[in-house]
Amino acid sequence: MSANSAGMTGNQAIPEPQKIGAFFDIDNTIMRGASIYHLARGLFARKILSATDLANFAIAQGKFLTIGSENLADMARITENALSFVTGRSVEEVIGLSEEIYDEIMADKVWPGTVQLAHTHRAAGHQVWLVSAAPIELANIIATRLGLSGAIATVSEIENGVYTGRLKNPPMHGEQKALAVAKLASEHGLDLVHSFAYSDSNNDIPLLNSVGNPTAINPDSALRSHAVENGWPIHDFRRQRLVKRYGVPAGATAIALVGAGAGMAIAASRRSRA
Repeated sequence: MSANSAGMTGNQAIPEPQKIGAFFDIDNTIMRGASIYHLARGLFARKILSATDLANFAIAQGKFLTIGSENLADMARITENALSFVTGRSVEEVIGLSEEIYDEIMADKVWPGTVQLAHTHRAAGHQVWLVSAAPIELANIIATRLGLSGAIATVSEIENGVYTGRLKNPPMHGEQKALAVAKLASEHGLDLVHSFAYSDSNNDIPLLNSVGNPTAINPDSALRSHAVENGWPIHDFRRQRLVKRYGVPAGATAIALVGAGAGMAIAASRRSRA
């Protein structure tokens, strides 16, 4: 039985804050768009990728995002094709480029509302982890820049400090996220029944089901329907961005929405103290 299906029933004691985890997807949850595509754009600007490479990369990412979670072999092949630009490059070089590109392109693409939720968990003493199909090097940079605990992500094979172009493990997608979170929880002594997870994608339902407090952030239509059916909280920060973009006066309303989102995120844990 999943943590979520088990629910918050009974009188289970609330664990110490550091034993509670909050797990955030990156793409369209923490950040607008696909983080690895933003990385590819930065590499294109540096003439490391050609226009053809960038177009092929976009196609590969599109296939990755739409393919079913049961096709892990296909996803691994697609992911390896998309990450072929790192083949033969050193880890140090790729990390350095990723840091530059995050600061130049990605930093202003984070969703303030989601980051506020993550920081609310950190302030409460929870461990906050990113869980993403992005390369682990990029995910770690995002986690560090945002002041989070760390990241679980797709790991590429490295030999003698250089990328081989192959994956070390299956892509961090679908059920793999739930399995990785369970493993991390075991290693860190986290209580998943009292933990939280956030995602925009129907593909992440296994991840969301693995904790006691799932939340849909900027959800796709399938996840929105699933969240409504199961009574999960839904926060859509895209609407707030549109209000800001087109200059519609929002004032205290937008601020209140962000604050409410942060407060509601840990409300379930506090209610069970009563």
